Amino acid sequence: MRIGAVIVLIWLVLGVVAAFERGYFSDSGDASCAKAGTVIVTTVAGPLNWMGVNPKITCDVPEPSK
Repeated sequence: MRIGAVIVLIWLVLGVVAAFERGYFSDSGDASCAKAGTVIVTTVAGPLNWMGVNPKITCDVPEPSK
């Protein structure tokens, strides 16, 4: 069980490094659910990012009816 936890931790750390390399943590003032989702998915995808996986999330929020 302990070895699995270490592998998951290393996987997530590599995912954070990948998100940082892509500039997802820069303070551009564009905070949105799409940006947060992209950072989370990139972090969870971890080392797959270096094999060409480029996850992107879009959040289309419907406009209220008038």
